[in-house]
Amino acid sequence: MVSLGCPKNLVDSERILTKLRSDGYAMSPDYSGADVVLVNTCGFLDSAKEESLEAIGEAIAENGRVIVTGCMGKEAEVIRARFPNVLAVTGAHQYEEVVGAVHEAAPMPPSPFVNLVPDAGLKLTPRHYSYLKISEGCNHRCSFCIIPALRGDLVSRRPDAILREAEKLVEAGTKELLVISQDTSAYGIDIRKQPRMWKGEEVVPHMTDLARELGKIAPWVRLHYVYPYPHVDQVIPLMAEGLILPYLDIPFQHAAPSVLRTMKRPANDAKVLERLRHWRSIAPDITIRSTFVVGFPGETEADFQYLLDWLDEAQLDRVGAFRFEPVQGAAANDLSGAVPEEVKEERYARIMEKTAAISAAKLQAKIGRTLDVIIDEVGDEGATGRSQADAPEIDGEVFLRDAAHLKQGDIVSVAIEDADEHDLYGVPLSNPSM
Repeated sequence: MVSLGCPKNLVDSERILTKLRSDGYAMSPDYSGADVVLVNTCGFLDSAKEESLEAIGEAIAENGRVIVTGCMGKEAEVIRARFPNVLAVTGAHQYEEVVGAVHEAAPMPPSPFVNLVPDAGLKLTPRHYSYLKISEGCNHRCSFCIIPALRGDLVSRRPDAILREAEKLVEAGTKELLVISQDTSAYGIDIRKQPRMWKGEEVVPHMTDLARELGKIAPWVRLHYVYPYPHVDQVIPLMAEGLILPYLDIPFQHAAPSVLRTMKRPANDAKVLERLRHWRSIAPDITIRSTFVVGFPGETEADFQYLLDWLDEAQLDRVGAFRFEPVQGAAANDLSGAVPEEVKEERYARIMEKTAAISAAKLQAKIGRTLDVIIDEVGDEGATGRSQADAPEIDGEVFLRDAAHLKQGDIVSVAIEDADEHDLYGVPLSNPSM
């Protein structure tokens, strides 16, 4: 399995592998030992599509028997034009079609070893953290995005099914649940009148109710891809209580009103700043991470300066930025006012410089504090982990000295001794919590 793209794709890969393992298939660590290769593609940006096509080409060159799935499956004709020998092409979260293609390409063994599949399924992440997908698709029609065309409108999972999966993951060793979807704050709006029973009580399919129940199951629960709707205010007290992590991943994308309108984003910059202040008054340690697009069609220098000034006031903890890139099928491609590539590069450099300075100041303020850290890796001389402010692979890390006695997945109190623009440095103070 070659899995590309976002964590939502990773969850799809895990589900496919779990079903295939339950059917008796073994997973090969390399191309040469495989009867068939699965490539789970990303199709969000042209650069991601090219990466997917390169991965398909490599798999064909190394093995020859390739099944393609994922977001780029919507463009089967493009894939088959370049690689006419692929065995099958399926779209995103079409699990049964993928498994059926594998059955046809490499017939199922006669005696599947179902007992070899753990209750939590097969995972592509370390044992101590897991992505938990709560819905598919999206109801928004942002002008730069083709996700609804790839994955359809919002379809929420039943809350009891999500909680049952979370319980199995924790029983299998998960310490941190990373809640993901295209729009986590919209969870349940399509099934809002369908509460389900869980542990003898009714659970309403709503982000706040789900977060509360997840907080009872896992030591750490982290929310990703949350739009700043007013009802998000309801989850902040759960953070103040320690039930879920004081962390929100909110894809703002921009701040200038004219650019947000062109993007067709559901946001209001002034109300967002007010909401951020309110959240911090309730949960002072809350971490806000976000992403922004620079060089969107029609973005003027005044718009970009507005964004920089907004960032000065918002003081976001973690920020990623992207240069605007046309995506085939996106409405933004037809907008006037294309920003020259050299201007995009210059603006990208400026926003990264701005956000790095904000991050450095915030991390400097943590020197001398004691923070809980989850351990990701342990070596002979120390360990690497993450604080509650850090999601895996996208945020910073905490580098620990005198920590060789720790184990992956331990949660330990750490005295912070130093910091740079993105990472913290410290020493463990306590034995790991269980």
